[in-house]
Amino acid sequence: MPRVAAPSHTPSALSPLQGAQGLSALSIFRFWSPLAATWFMMAAEGPFVAAIIARLADPIYNLAAYGVALPIGFITEAPIIMMLSASTALVRDRVTYKRLRDFSFAMNALVTLLIATVLLPPVFDGLTLHLLALPSRVAQLAYAAVLMLLPWPAAIGYRRFYHGILISSGKTQLVAYGTGVRLVSMALMGLGLYLTGAVPGAVVGTAALSTGVVFEAIAARLWVRSDVRRLLLTAPCAEDAPLSYRGIGRFYAPLALTPLISMAAQPMTTFFLGHGRLPIESLAVMPVVSSFGFIFRCSGLAFQEVVITLGRGGQASLRALGNFACGLGALSSLAMAAVVLTPLGVLWFEDVSNLTPELLGLAVPAALILVPTPALSMIVSWMHARFVMQRRTRFITVGTSIEGAVIAAVLAMGIGLSDTAGILVAAAAFTSGRLAAAVFLLVAWVRLRAASRLQEMKS
Repeated sequence: MPRVAAPSHTPSALSPLQGAQGLSALSIFRFWSPLAATWFMMAAEGPFVAAIIARLADPIYNLAAYGVALPIGFITEAPIIMMLSASTALVRDRVTYKRLRDFSFAMNALVTLLIATVLLPPVFDGLTLHLLALPSRVAQLAYAAVLMLLPWPAAIGYRRFYHGILISSGKTQLVAYGTGVRLVSMALMGLGLYLTGAVPGAVVGTAALSTGVVFEAIAARLWVRSDVRRLLLTAPCAEDAPLSYRGIGRFYAPLALTPLISMAAQPMTTFFLGHGRLPIESLAVMPVVSSFGFIFRCSGLAFQEVVITLGRGGQASLRALGNFACGLGALSSLAMAAVVLTPLGVLWFEDVSNLTPELLGLAVPAALILVPTPALSMIVSWMHARFVMQRRTRFITVGTSIEGAVIAAVLAMGIGLSDTAGILVAAAAFTSGRLAAAVFLLVAWVRLRAASRLQEMKS
């Protein structure tokens, strides 16, 4: 696949962190921690919203509808989600800024059209009532919830483009501040609707989420103004190949497919849960357990752009980043295990998430099955960053495809051939899929490096 030429220069804002001796753990932590705080704050959204829904009328049906609406929102935003990595990796001057900005705005229009199409009654009914075989009550609540997500995907794409510029400029703290704006506005909307008591819980949840991302997008644009002015005054480097729209498309297409394939696992899981044992209970527990696991996985997600940005310092920097990633991944899984295997797990699911004893009996074992996923997610994020830096994004898509295929296989076999509760099968499927992706990416990288060394020897 043709590759976009890597830029030969880096933002001056990052030079104090990089050097011939690589990076210290402290400098990595200082750069990473605001981004990690951003993901941790976003991870708090899920439990907060689920806790509100659980305290409103008909909590099981509304949690189930929210569990249906949220994957639809995620899959419609999927094509734009990797704009953060693209912006971090590609935007260096006025030409790259303008061309990637135009490209991202076109993608924003596309994802908005996508979610609007899903909301067409014939499409939505066919998806929820026929394909997913949802109870009509859950489907009706889910439609109203998805309607509140209409501005969601474009707002996500807009702010991720500008967040990439902030990260490349070394202003990761502003990304964290923006997430603070998102959380505050989301909480105010959620609590306001909760206090009125006039809106179904599933609608309260998605309306709060949409409000948060819209305000975060506005904050990102305001805070990036000085960096945009700098980019508009920066001429392209003569050594770099021009960045064309076709080049952007070739670079970004695999990245766009990656989250699309990954997020397709969520409606697929909804389908299998609807046909498995304890369908309503499993659908109700799924968003609670997923948001709990996300709290521990998000440190790895935050690390991808750190590697893309700081890894430009050379092999010494990459070694330091690799050591940091290994420790962080292991610590994340150990922390999740420490919560699930102690009374803290019951405290979280029973008191914070307000699950009934029946649902609690499903949530704790499902969370235990997911314990390896934070460490595995760190490996996947590390490898994604390395492939983005090498402009070999197709490997990312293949790895995600393998993950999706394994998830589908485990779900099909687990639901069709066993009497296990659907949520437990889903947890096993997600863990197996992430393991398969991590193994593929590691093997592919080793083979790629070996082929590169062999080519160097021949030349």
